[in-house]
Amino acid sequence: MAHHHLLPLLLLLLLPLFASAAATGDEAHLSAVIGDTGLAFAKDVLIGEAVRSLTPLRLPGAEKAFRVPFLGGIRAAVSNITLFHLDVGDDSVVRLGDSALVVVASGITANISMAWSYSYYSWYFPVEISDRGTASILVQGMEVGITMEIKNYNGSLALNATQCGCSVKDLVISLDGGASWFYQGFINAFEDHIRAAVEKVIPENIIDSTSKLDSLLQGLPRSVSLDNVTALNMTFVNDPLYGNSTIEFDINGLFASAVAKTSNLQKHPQLSLSCGGASNMLLLSLDEDVFNSALEVYFKAGSMHWVVDKVPDQSLLNTAGWKFIIPRLYWNYPNDDMVLNISMASSPLMRITSEKIGATINADMIIDVLHGTETVPVACISVIVSASGVVEASGNKVYGTVGLDNFSLSLKWSKIGNFHMSLIQGVIRVFLNTVCMPYLNSHLGNGYILPVVHGFTLKDVHVVTSAEQLMLCSDITFANASRLAALPVL
Repeated sequence: MAHHHLLPLLLLLLLPLFASAAATGDEAHLSAVIGDTGLAFAKDVLIGEAVRSLTPLRLPGAEKAFRVPFLGGIRAAVSNITLFHLDVGDDSVVRLGDSALVVVASGITANISMAWSYSYYSWYFPVEISDRGTASILVQGMEVGITMEIKNYNGSLALNATQCGCSVKDLVISLDGGASWFYQGFINAFEDHIRAAVEKVIPENIIDSTSKLDSLLQGLPRSVSLDNVTALNMTFVNDPLYGNSTIEFDINGLFASAVAKTSNLQKHPQLSLSCGGASNMLLLSLDEDVFNSALEVYFKAGSMHWVVDKVPDQSLLNTAGWKFIIPRLYWNYPNDDMVLNISMASSPLMRITSEKIGATINADMIIDVLHGTETVPVACISVIVSASGVVEASGNKVYGTVGLDNFSLSLKWSKIGNFHMSLIQGVIRVFLNTVCMPYLNSHLGNGYILPVVHGFTLKDVHVVTSAEQLMLCSDITFANASRLAALPVL
C-alpha cells in the first residue's frame, strides 16, 4: 500500500504537536495559558538562571584617605571585590498586575571576597608603614524585585523591565591577613560603599539579562515551514491577558501554504480555557479551525492522495473477486489486478466536541484495472466517510485511535455500466474497517513525542476536549545544566 501523503485523519494527532509554539494574523485560534504553578516554575527557572549569570560579579573598588592631626595621613583601599555566591532560598513570589508581572526574592544571602590595603605616613617617620590582606563579606537580608511588562510588538513578544531594585539589610566584614584585627575599624568604613555597589550593580545586570531575553523573544520566527506544503505562522495576537494567577497568550495559529498565504477562517468565539479542574503549569488550547486550516492547505496543494495496491484480502484487488458483484467488470477484464486511486474531493472537515474528535471526509475512489501494460480507469465512486477518534497522552507522548462511524456511496461515472451502490456497500465497509482504519491506527498508536525547546521537558501531559477546542494540559521540568542564553530559538 503506497501513499503520496498522510491521510487527513492522521492529522488528528500530528497537528497538535506542531502548535506548541504557534501564531498568525489578527484573530486568535490558539491560546496558551500559563497557570500559577507554571508562573512559579518560570520564576524559579529565571531566578536560577539569574543567580548563574550574576556569579561571579565584579563590584567597583574604593579608596579612602584620612588625616589625623599631629600624626599624619592614612590611606585605606578595597579592591577585587567579587560577589561569588548567591543563595535565594525559597522566599520568592511572583505577582500579576493589570499589565505586568512582579518577581520579588527576599531573604537572599550572598558571599563576597575582596582585597584590602592600608598605609600610614607621617612627617615624623620618613618610611611609609603599610599592610594588606583579604576579607570575606557575608550579605544578609537582601531583597531583589523586578517589574516586567510583556507586550505584543508587531506580532512578537517584547519584554521590558520597567523597575528593578535591590536592598541590603546587613553586611558582616571579616578581615584576614596582616594585622587585620587592628584595621577592622578602618575597613568597616567601606561598608556603605559595598552596600551601595551591590544595590546598584545587581539591578543593572538583571536589566541587562532581561534585554537579552527580550532579544530572544523578538527573534522567534514568525513562520515555520513544516514541509514543502504547509507552514505554521507564529505571530502573536494582541497583548497578553493577565488574570488573578494566569497569563494567557493568544495566537492565530492557522496553517497556510508554504509558498502562498491562505485566507483566515471565521473568528473563533471567546475561548473557555480549563484543564477539567486540574492544576497544570501550561494549558495549550487549539481551535478546531487550526486543524481545518491545515487540512485545507494540504488539500489545495494536492497532497491528499492515496494509491492502494495491497490489502489483507488481496482477492479484493482482482476482478475475479467482483465477478458476482459487478459482472461486467469481470467480463471486460477477467482476472486482472486492480488498484484503488483515492483522492479528496474537498477539504476534510473536523469537528471537536467534549466527547470526541470527528471528521467528515469526501473522497473520490477511482477503480483502475491493470490490463496488460495499461492502467484503465473503469469507475469512480464518491465515498463520504464519517469517522471519530480520541486523543490520549502517556508521559511525553500523545496517542490516538480512530474508528469508522458511517459512510455513504454514490456512482460518479462508470465505463462498465451502472451498478447499484448497495451491491458494493459490504465490500467497501470491509475495506474501510480492515484497511483504512487499521492503517491510521498503526500510525496513531505509535505515539508522537511532543516537541519542546531544548532543556525543557513536558510532564504528565493529558488531553481535554470541549466544544470546538482541543487542550493539552501539562507540567514542565527544566534541566538545570542548561542555560537560557544557550537555548535555541526554536
